Parts: sequence; structure tokens; C-alpha cells
Amino acid sequence: MSHIRKSFDRRDFLRATAGTTVALAAASVTGAAATSAAAATSSLSIPKERIGIQLYSIRDKVSSLGFAVVLAELARIGYKEIEFAGYTQSTSILGRQITLPEIRTLLDDNGLRAVGSHVGIGNLRTNLQAELDAAQILGMPHVGTANAPSNVNTVAGYRAAADEFNVWGAAATARGLKLYQHNHAGEFAFATDQPSVRLYDVFLKNTDPRHVYLELDIYWAYVGQYRWPGFDPAAYVRNQPYRYPLFHMKDGDANAANANGFDIVEFGAGDLPYERFVRDIGPRASHVGIWEQDTAPNTLPNPPGSLAAAQRSFTALKGLLG
Repeated sequence: MSHIRKSFDRRDFLRATAGTTVALAAASVTGAAATSAAAATSSLSIPKERIGIQLYSIRDKVSSLGFAVVLAELARIGYKEIEFAGYTQSTSILGRQITLPEIRTLLDDNGLRAVGSHVGIGNLRTNLQAELDAAQILGMPHVGTANAPSNVNTVAGYRAAADEFNVWGAAATARGLKLYQHNHAGEFAFATDQPSVRLYDVFLKNTDPRHVYLELDIYWAYVGQYRWPGFDPAAYVRNQPYRYPLFHMKDGDANAANANGFDIVEFGAGDLPYERFVRDIGPRASHVGIWEQDTAPNTLPNPPGSLAAAQRSFTALKGLLG
């Protein structure tokens, strides 16, 4: 990493944050619940050795401290897999923007693996090959989007979206990559023209399983269940396990005042039924569990801020997966 200049001394950073991070991790709310989870889930399809992080969770640190500092700290915590939400940092760190090969070097130097990336659906339409190029430079096996398949919430709209994804997915497959779509809650709504048909089911049925994969955001799936009841998030994975290489393991705390039914919280601080979920998806296939918390940059005190949330959530995930 010596060829990449840093404007922030990592030793100073660790001195400033380590005490707080470790103390907060020790105070994690998982406690005995994590222990009981490990005992109850002896055969899991989410390897504890491959816990990942979506960098959107710590976007403030990526921007201000840069990839060199952040990736080194994530490796120290114990994360193994990195999912990107863009490839930029503050230009003040290097005097210019960091390059993809430089990011790849930092990943390799820290023993980390790029597992996927969220890109805009517009980029898939207009710049697909460049996005696939970026994935290959970074060594990631998956590239996807967190945008809804379509803004037209009809059966025809989602069928048309499936056709698009099939084309993009075949292009990704041709280059040894897997294209995926990451859900929010809206995909679980019912079609406006056929109120008995769930949009997610239309997309799943009409996309080619050889070329189009899914990243289940577990939190948003349970929000979808809260708002549009009648499905079990775990059943989607259990029925087609090999289509779900990636999970977003985001926690939620029940709140009837929130239209979504839950507030986003650190992993282990909520009450989503993760023990039941990891049991009910079954043992088939292997899924990378990726921590995400949209609200992590608001974590106080700051420093350590979102990196402390990352530390505590990693500890809780490790406890869940035993």
C-alpha cells in the first residue's frame, strides 16, 4: 500500500477508535441471544468465515478517510467480503481520484475479496460492458443493482423488466460473472393491474435462473411482508437456493409508528427473526451474509461512528452464525 498516499494516519485512527469500538462491542445487546442462536443453527448455509459488508453502511468513512484506511480497519475487525456502492473517495486523499486497480491492490493487501457491487440500473442499460470491466478488475464474481426492476408496477412492466435483466444477465454470464437484483420493500407489492399478483413473483418467474440472480435484503423483505402480507421471505430462498448467492443482513426494531413496521438498527439490536430465518432457508447452497445499515453514519459518538456500528454488528453476526 506504500504507493497510495494517505492524508490520515491509520495508527492515529486506531488509537482514537479502538478503545471505544472494543468497549461498545463488549456491550453488544446480542449476549445470550447470540449464543442460543449458534446452538440452534448448527448447519447453516451462511458461512461465518465469509461475513461481508456493504460499504454504503460506512459511506462517510469511505469518503473522508479513503479506501486504504477503511479497508484496513474492516480487515482488522474480521470482515472478509466487500460489496461496493461506488468506487470513489475524497480527491483530497491522493490529490486525484483513486483508480480501480489501486482499490484491487488494497483489497489484496488486506486479504479482502470484492463480492459484488451496486450500480445504477441506468448504467446497466447504457454502460453494461464498462460495469462488467470494473467487476473483473476488482475480482468480484457478482455485479448488481439495488434499483427496482421497473417503475411500472404492472405485470407487463415487470415482465418487460425481466426481459431486460435476461439480456444483461446473459452478457454477465458470458464473462464469468453473475448479475443480481437487490430488493427493497416495493418489489413485494401487488401489481396495480392485477391485485392478486405479487410483483416479485412476476420478476422471479420470468427471469432466467441461468443468468439472473437475487440478493435478498432480509430487512426489506420483512418490511414487504408487513405491508403486503401473504409470503414468507425464507421460502423464496428455500425454494430456489442457488438463485440467492448474497444476502443483506440488516436488522430492524419493531415500531408501529413507522409505516414500514420497523426502524433500521444495528445488527443484534433489533427483533427481526434471524434465528428462524437462517434455520428455515435450509442447508442447500451457500449465501454470503453482508451487513448493511443505512443509518450507520448517524452513529454517535463519532469517531468512531459508523465503524463502531460495523464492529458491533460483525460481533453480533458472528454470534448468530456460530
